[in-house]
Amino acid sequence: MKRTGSMLLGMLFATFAVQANIENGDFENWSGNTPENWTTIDSGISVSQSASQKQSGSLSAAVQVNTGSQGSTDFRQTITVTAGQTLDVSVWVRHTEGGMRARLYVAGYQGYSNAALINQWQQLSYSYTPSSSGSIEVGLRFYDVSGFDGSELVYVDNFQPASGGSGGGGSGGCTHNSGSFNLTTDNYGAETSWQITNGQSSVVGAGSGYASNTTYNEDLCLEDGDYTLTVSDTYGDGICCQYGSGQYSLTFAGQTVASGDVFGSSESTSVTLGSGSGGGGSGGLSGYYASADGLSGYALKSALYDIIKGHASQGYSALWSFYSANEIDSYYENDGSILDIYSERPTSNDPYSFASVSDQCGNYSGEGDCYNREHSFPRSWFGGSVEPMNSDVHHIFASDGFVNSKRSSYPYGDVGSASFTSQNGSKLGSAESGLGYSGTVFEPIDEFKGDLARAYFYMATRYENVIGNWQSNSSSADAILNGSSTQVFESWFLNLLKNWHQMDPVSQKEVDRNEAAHSYQGNRNPFIDHPQLISEIWGN
Repeated sequence: MKRTGSMLLGMLFATFAVQANIENGDFENWSGNTPENWTTIDSGISVSQSASQKQSGSLSAAVQVNTGSQGSTDFRQTITVTAGQTLDVSVWVRHTEGGMRARLYVAGYQGYSNAALINQWQQLSYSYTPSSSGSIEVGLRFYDVSGFDGSELVYVDNFQPASGGSGGGGSGGCTHNSGSFNLTTDNYGAETSWQITNGQSSVVGAGSGYASNTTYNEDLCLEDGDYTLTVSDTYGDGICCQYGSGQYSLTFAGQTVASGDVFGSSESTSVTLGSGSGGGGSGGLSGYYASADGLSGYALKSALYDIIKGHASQGYSALWSFYSANEIDSYYENDGSILDIYSERPTSNDPYSFASVSDQCGNYSGEGDCYNREHSFPRSWFGGSVEPMNSDVHHIFASDGFVNSKRSSYPYGDVGSASFTSQNGSKLGSAESGLGYSGTVFEPIDEFKGDLARAYFYMATRYENVIGNWQSNSSSADAILNGSSTQVFESWFLNLLKNWHQMDPVSQKEVDRNEAAHSYQGNRNPFIDHPQLISEIWGN
């Protein structure tokens, strides 16, 4: 999200030190509306205890932010550390509107929360090994982002490592499924990262930025449900055994439910905790999707096809009107310009912007000249200007005309060596090593990778009756399609789509666009409404 204003949230500060423990980190102990061992010095916020929203234990800290003008925005505590002894710090936060993000502080500013993940707990963590003994500060800082309306409630809970507390407020233990992620890094620890996503593809645990040849243990507390653990290596050679002996394991209730060491760019494992989703099928579908309830695998895909087929094609020229009404930037700059996936910069000012209608293509000689209609699934792959595919808004996005022409009909993929890079970081070039494909690919920025992956899963489902015949339409189509109506995609491309889907969860922009598309042409993208259906059809 784009940072648009000043930093928020006043300082809750404790001046005493403890031996590598955070006092009252579980917020179980209070004096009125003040959490013990913490004080507030910023009048722009108020803090109270919450029993309705807690990550563990009985209570959390509910922080109400009512101002956008504060400059001192930290929530910290001082602890003592010992040279050479690694300190694993973590905290859980829960956003309610998505107008701000939290940043973990451990002897300096570390990683951010995802502001788009609202009404769900997410964990921030960082491992710190001090070079000398003494005192450091740990805590949080909050930043406003696009969409902040001047007041927002954020819940904070379970700072670790926590002391045993002074009693009177509960143990602060996990009341759900208690577990841990254990990682030993290889010679290149900084290349390793991991995340756990729930059945809605929301990140509920993650870690990165690790030191080499070091062992880490991350505590987890997860509700009953279906989860996916993904461990990634940016170099693409796993964490064992050519450059050190790395390994990982995920443990719940004393049982190892996932482990590994030798893999390529990433490795994913499905895990069900407690009652899970009830048998692996698409339980809980109702209303528009009721007829697909309880199904799984390709039978589920066919049921979804029957639901979304037969939409009312509006014609290719009508896309301009859809863009003018619905492809508008209300999420980043919020300036009313056309939201172009190939020029949008989510965390800084865009290099240029397009006015609706007047900047339609048009002739172009470079970036920023005009916007046009990008078939994310190229039209040559389905045989040209053939309806209803040629005007199906679920896969056709507003985009810079020049960058669109650079993308041409190349497959999407991860670029190893770029021959062209747009001003927002979208790239064209040769595929990276280990992708499973050696040709030219186009890589959008991370912000839109999940959007495009879910558009492709929509195409595989909406056109299940014909897509098996498209493989021979072009060399690029042959590179990504496997000639079937079930799996649809070649394995390398299917893995890419699932990775992009997991790393970039459904955003509010997608939700809004899906609603608009339903009103416009009469069908929906089921993988935006129910992201877990992707794994229930194609696996993890």
